[in-house]
Amino acid sequence: MNSNEPRNEGGQLDTRILSLRGRRVMLSTDLAAIYGVRAKVLVQAVKRNAGRFPVDFMFRPTWEEVESLAWASGSRSQIVTLKRGSNVKHLPYAFTQEGVAMLSSVLRSPRAVRVNIEIMRAFVRIRQLAGTHSDVIRRLVASPDPPRRQIGFTPHEGRSGSGRGRSSE
Repeated sequence: MNSNEPRNEGGQLDTRILSLRGRRVMLSTDLAAIYGVRAKVLVQAVKRNAGRFPVDFMFRPTWEEVESLAWASGSRSQIVTLKRGSNVKHLPYAFTQEGVAMLSSVLRSPRAVRVNIEIMRAFVRIRQLAGTHSDVIRRLVASPDPPRRQIGFTPHEGRSGSGRGRSSE
């Protein structure tokens, strides 16, 4: 493998697949870095071919969604800040698996084809992991709860009381 080929050592691509609006997506900033182009170049190519990217292939997240992604990852990443003291002026685009597949036809480079193959494999791995975990969760939910011991005072039947209080005459 030469330096122009994508590398997925340790599942690096897998960590760039995010969950947003109930879909698994990759952000244009991450895709540009993987493809080895500037984000601006990637977005320009997409805009020139807007008909290939319907809303179920690509959408623009809100500021709140982008910030929640940055905080969920445990650090303020390039999503929120460009460099020290400089904020992002434009929101990144979010590409679904279908949108990422369409990118290879828009970018038209041998590297884009190789990168897309690796990204598709990463999406499949994520889907398989989610399926494995959902099976475990389903089994846990389906298992009956063990009987619980009652906590607290329980009065005994047949006793008249302790003798305290008023007596009936």
